[in-house]
Amino acid sequence: MADTKAPSQEFEKVLKDSSTEVASFENHGKTFIERAQHALHGNPALVPLIVLVLSLALFGGLLGTKFFSAFTLTLILQQVAITGIVGAAQTLVVLTAGIELSVGAIMVFSSVIMGQFTFRYGIPAPISILCGFAIGGAIGWINGFLVARVKLPPFIVTLGMWQIVLAANFLYSKNETIRSQDIEAQAPLLQLFGAQIKLGGAVFTLGVIAMVVLVFALNYALTQTAWGRHVYAIGDDPDAAELAGVKVQKTLISVYTISGLICALAGWVLIGRIGSVSPTAGQFANIESITAVVIGGISLFGGRGSILGMLFGALIVGVFALGLRLLGTDPQWTYLLIGLLIIFAVAIDQWIRKVAG
Repeated sequence: MADTKAPSQEFEKVLKDSSTEVASFENHGKTFIERAQHALHGNPALVPLIVLVLSLALFGGLLGTKFFSAFTLTLILQQVAITGIVGAAQTLVVLTAGIELSVGAIMVFSSVIMGQFTFRYGIPAPISILCGFAIGGAIGWINGFLVARVKLPPFIVTLGMWQIVLAANFLYSKNETIRSQDIEAQAPLLQLFGAQIKLGGAVFTLGVIAMVVLVFALNYALTQTAWGRHVYAIGDDPDAAELAGVKVQKTLISVYTISGLICALAGWVLIGRIGSVSPTAGQFANIESITAVVIGGISLFGGRGSILGMLFGALIVGVFALGLRLLGTDPQWTYLLIGLLIIFAVAIDQWIRKVAG
């Protein structure tokens, strides 16, 4: 009887006596450090969340109920509302591997436009507020156009815009402050985000609610929409993103424009926070926003990070600032510790990036 298993093709003859074992690979178990590194790489908001919890535990242990009270904890939220909103604007730009040095100036100028249009020209407050948003969005669009189309470095563009907007702010306002009493009497809508909501001992402002809603809305947009994936792709590798069909220039311009609109929102919240319209308010908002972004685990090299991490970073700064103040320490210790946190955050980011590298 003929062998039914004989090779039917000439080239199959060489396979007759070959090994039939399935290829196998050695399975090297990951160390705890390697597993932690991968976990932090996949969850960039985890580090600032851990630091935030440890900070709360530290000051809670040192101060007890003086710190762990509903009023104190919500006071931290009130103090970081502006930083959180401006930090959201900064986050969008940093995710594209850029930097936005003009966020603070845009915020203040937008607030000045809202106030001056109302009181200098008699324009109704709702229209003045829309004009403030239009100015913020327009400045952001110009930044985006110069970065995306003219191909200028984001650092140079926003540094120059910071100086221009800051000068325009003082020249236009003539360094005049609109008093809170006048705003309350004639245009209370400008102070909308200063309104308080009391729940037991906790005191929330509409500004805090606006910050939380904004952060979660942007988190959804960045993680669940095509636009958000494009933002991350551009920050990771703009050339590869363009080859993949991403409209890099259009997306970059949209990022800077939205950033400007968010800064205008921060300007409106700022009026509610301080009660008045002051051209000298929020002078350090750009530095504070970058601080929140860096401590929040968002990579300055772009393409990695979570906007929730930025919120945690802003809260960490707020916890340290208020906790050290309640302890009666010199305010300079706050700057020292925050400076150490910034360096620590960048070092951790570099360590985590080794996984991707």
